Amino acid sequence: MYKIPLNDIKEKIVASGKLDLNNLDLKIKEKINELSGLISEEGAAHIIANELAVELVDVNKNRLKVKEIYAGMKNVSVLGKVVRKFDVHEFAKGDSTGKVCSLIIGDETGTMRVVFWNEQTDLLEKVNADDIILVREAYVRENKNQKEVHLGERGEIEVNPEGETVENVRQGSGFERKKISELNDGTENVELLGTVVQVFDPRFFMVHPESGRRIQEGDDVVPALSYVMNVVLDDGTGTIRGVFWKNQTNHLLGKNEEEMGAFKEDPSLFESMKTDLLGEQFKVMGRVKKNDMFDRLEFNAQIVEKANPQEEIAKVEAIIETVEKTESVEKAEPVEKAEVEEKVESVESTESVEPVEKVKSSESAETKE
Repeated sequence: MYKIPLNDIKEKIVASGKLDLNNLDLKIKEKINELSGLISEEGAAHIIANELAVELVDVNKNRLKVKEIYAGMKNVSVLGKVVRKFDVHEFAKGDSTGKVCSLIIGDETGTMRVVFWNEQTDLLEKVNADDIILVREAYVRENKNQKEVHLGERGEIEVNPEGETVENVRQGSGFERKKISELNDGTENVELLGTVVQVFDPRFFMVHPESGRRIQEGDDVVPALSYVMNVVLDDGTGTIRGVFWKNQTNHLLGKNEEEMGAFKEDPSLFESMKTDLLGEQFKVMGRVKKNDMFDRLEFNAQIVEKANPQEEIAKVEAIIETVEKTESVEKAEPVEKAEVEEKVESVESTESVEPVEKVKSSESAETKE
């Protein structure tokens, strides 16, 4: 079974016209109770989709959009524009060594990571940002709640294929700005604008350099350093603990692995970082998950950006301008009203879509947790 996010399943069922959202939510709860709570909401939604004969995935489609790709898929082909290229990372495995590298590609529906192993990394020598690449015969895995396309043995790429274009790339995977007070367990593709009000020390551990899992007894590899860090974010409507894995921590602190290693050796060095971080504003994108042990919601960060005050002010001004125009419509004559509505719709459409210029990575394949 493909790992399809709950919101995507709901969207497809509602779009089929067979259930509205309220009745669907009731059906999901009934199905969970019917099966004595042994399945998740996603599992219940899958069953309901099958019962209603709602097709969640078009298995006969030759080429997929980024939004249509889910963990568990095989023989996937996707066309995208390169928005970021990472350095090649070398690792040791027993007596041998390996290499891994990745790209972030995107189309008008979202962005995702494409991972290349060993000899495949040579394919990327001539690939640059803004190139168009066509990936064929790949498989899809999930890494830290984000899907990744892996080239595999049969996989191949074509750089700048003739006649192929990607006009716009949608930021992230369609992240929606929400207030902390609006968050619920399982909410995905969320963007928060929050201020850091509490900082916790990072926790360090060693992982398998290739798989990213924790080192186990008998692993004959040179382990890689990894870490996770928590901060509390406040947006004026509430607070939530943010969980930042290795790459997200690097972006949050503006540090690299070597600099983080110094904090591991001497934790006292981190005290000044904690002070500097307090009061800083960040735009964080990710998903919400409940920590059952502590009975609280946590925000798992996937993309981290320093907040841009000018950008946020521009957004607020645009909203105010749209509201003012909408209010003026109510006082206008019918002909004038239609003209103003058309202008408002034009403003809203241009505000809602922005091409990606820079994408911060989620937990990278090079430094998997």
